Amino acid sequence: MTTSSNTPAIEQATTGSAEPELSASELASIVPAYHDGDPMAAIKALLEDTQHLRYQLALTQAAMSKGLTRGWVPSFER
Repeated sequence: MTTSSNTPAIEQATTGSAEPELSASELASIVPAYHDGDPMAAIKALLEDTQHLRYQLALTQAAMSKGLTRGWVPSFER
């Protein structure tokens, strides 16, 4: 990984701040640059993040009561 000029944008996108989110096209150009232009490393990182988030969603679904969410149930699909 490098400390290129794109790093602050990635940090902004991942901090959960109230700042406007980056568009999909902006992220599509930042992610490969963050991985030194290696598309396999970028894809691997995105897949690992997706797997982690799905695991977190499954844990949340198992631990949450329907009363707390007023009937809302998390979904794994868009």
